[in-house]
Amino acid sequence: MKNADSSYRSMLRSAPPLVVTLLVLSVVGMNLLANKSIDTGLDWLALDCGILFSWLTFLSMDILTHTCGPKAATAVSITALALNLMMALIFFIASRIPGVWGESFVEGSEEVLNTALNNTFGGTWFIILGSSVAFAASAVINNFLNYGIGRLLTRSSGFGAFALRSYVSTFIGQFADNLIFALLVSQLFFGWTLLQCVTCAVTGAVLELLCEVVFSPLGYGIYNSIKKRGQSAEAYAQ
Repeated sequence: MKNADSSYRSMLRSAPPLVVTLLVLSVVGMNLLANKSIDTGLDWLALDCGILFSWLTFLSMDILTHTCGPKAATAVSITALALNLMMALIFFIASRIPGVWGESFVEGSEEVLNTALNNTFGGTWFIILGSSVAFAASAVINNFLNYGIGRLLTRSSGFGAFALRSYVSTFIGQFADNLIFALLVSQLFFGWTLLQCVTCAVTGAVLELLCEVVFSPLGYGIYNSIKKRGQSAEAYAQ
């Protein structure tokens, strides 16, 4: 137990602080904005505003995998998940504290709007649980797949290798995240069909991959900056 705890602490210390911060913030923001759906105008395309953060979550994990290896990246991801659950608890407590939200001051609708805002920030237990399970599984898939692809490449350095590893692992990881959440939440509690779950998972993964493609040069720049400062921890890359 002591060795495991020591290894966990060492992996956390090896992770670049800026990337860890981005990962934690993106996980919290992703889950909060997931409360707002996006009107795409298409019945078969279901998206939420969490997509504005989800690309950053997976890009951060890719950088951590390149820098510290899949074990450290997964340890940081689980830590980010735990911090998100802590924030969800704080939001829930805030939603139960008597008071009025500033945006609820609309004559004749104060109670309705205040209740809606409390419910938004308070969250729903099955949505929080479903998103937590989905993220934990997708983080493991993304991080170890990214690392595995790198092991198969004859040339593992350069933007091309970074991009290939990130694009493949992100698409599969995002697909797994979306599908697990859809099966655990949308199908069980909202009556989605299996086809709707799969369609949502695929279309969401494609759009999130496009965001990764756009911002991958930024991720590669951050990775190079970390590498030049000698902050990579090869000891945890196995």
